[in-house]
Amino acid sequence: MAEPKLLSTDQIAEHNNAKDLWIVVDGQVWDMTEFAPEHPGGIGIILQYAGRDASQPYNEIHAPSLLNTTLTSSKLIGTLDTSTISDDWARPPPEHNPKVQLKNEKPPLFTLLSTHDFENVAEKTLAPKTWAFYSSAATDLVTHKANQSFFDRIWFRPRVLRNIKTRDMRARIMGQEVELPIMCSPAAMAKLVHPDGEKAIAKGCQNKGIIQCVSTNASFPISDIAASLSPTQNGPSPLFFQLYVSKTRSNSEALLRQIWSLGIRTIFLTVDSPIAGKREADERVRMDDDQQGIPMMTGAGKPMNDKRGGGLGRITGSFVDESLDWSDLPWLRRCWKGRVVLKGIMCAEDARRAVEEGVDGIVLSNHGGRNLDTSPPAILILLDLQLNAPHIFENLEVYLDGGIRRGTDILKAICLGATAVSLGRPFLYSLNYGSEGVEYLIDLLKDELSVAMALVGITRLDQAHAGLVNTNDVDYLVPSTEGHPYARMRGRGLRAKI
Repeated sequence: MAEPKLLSTDQIAEHNNAKDLWIVVDGQVWDMTEFAPEHPGGIGIILQYAGRDASQPYNEIHAPSLLNTTLTSSKLIGTLDTSTISDDWARPPPEHNPKVQLKNEKPPLFTLLSTHDFENVAEKTLAPKTWAFYSSAATDLVTHKANQSFFDRIWFRPRVLRNIKTRDMRARIMGQEVELPIMCSPAAMAKLVHPDGEKAIAKGCQNKGIIQCVSTNASFPISDIAASLSPTQNGPSPLFFQLYVSKTRSNSEALLRQIWSLGIRTIFLTVDSPIAGKREADERVRMDDDQQGIPMMTGAGKPMNDKRGGGLGRITGSFVDESLDWSDLPWLRRCWKGRVVLKGIMCAEDARRAVEEGVDGIVLSNHGGRNLDTSPPAILILLDLQLNAPHIFENLEVYLDGGIRRGTDILKAICLGATAVSLGRPFLYSLNYGSEGVEYLIDLLKDELSVAMALVGITRLDQAHAGLVNTNDVDYLVPSTEGHPYARMRGRGLRAKI
């Protein structure tokens, strides 16, 4: 093999613009001209180091091998002739202020500190239709806002003088050990955010030891997503699957057979979305030509504008069976031998019914506030179950999905009985930076959860209990009876007198 070409700093410095862009990383000279516009962190940070040594900012974020695995060997131009390094060339470029960004430019990943930062970047940099689809919620957004704000109304009751030197955040979800009590919620058409879509999410989740639940409306076939993962050593699949039951039941049966063949053993049956809610922001922004007809796993309900607007949630959900009810669970059990979780439980009565039907778990969720506005926030549903159906926590696993944005939110849910929590939008916004963004988000949440546990005074999740939180500010909103405490329907069925 020929020796790499030795390049002087003067030669490298000539390639210093977007149309001809070289950088040096760990002594290797790379041609980034074609890759830079596709860089998940935006072209800006690469341009800042065009014709210079970018080793320090690169190594702060990326694994050493990433360039070799991402770029072809033809992009490796040569090696840096260290004898030509001058003080002027080695001097870092002018200090970059991450707050000063072009409207459509993503700041460096390492400058993001929270899920809110990911959301702010997504709002500024995603295509208008993509942002409208993922950020939108039903009608007046009351439930969407309450999902988050109700966590702020629950206060901790910390314990002090505890030895919290070592903390363990591992949990078990459907029998699988995970590094954190969180999952990635199913979400449709992640390719709208990033070309690798669900495959990038799967990679990031697997690398960090958590589970991704793949949507029926994913933008890649489930077989492609599964194939993109690193092989597991006789362990369970790091994927769950979310099922929308099709009006053509044979299609769902075939899909379930495929899921089983891939080694997936848990499905989340969505029960809160027989039809899509009215999401006005999604309807107002019509799809561009390149966004229409994006393929989905189902092969049905392809996104297209219509006379009512461009509502992706409404249009792509047209295949869902609106007649699905409790009596269909035996059918599901006949064609699926694995674990079944009902996603979208919103009251204690349905939670009790889920136990009676013998399902393995439930997700307390209002679909991110995207369907029925003024349905209860997720954390309030959890309190409803604790008051009115406490036995269910001994009979199945209870997950909470909706409004989780901080490690403190995760810990509050665990203290109040949740097995784990699930996040949707934050993962989609982190996908703006590819699989690296997904991993970075998980690390942020892990750090926040670790800090919250330490300051509350626990070192393991099984030490969390309801005595560590104060729910007085929302307790009066928890229903105490199955029916309304005093209102009654009177005169129903009587003909109006004329």
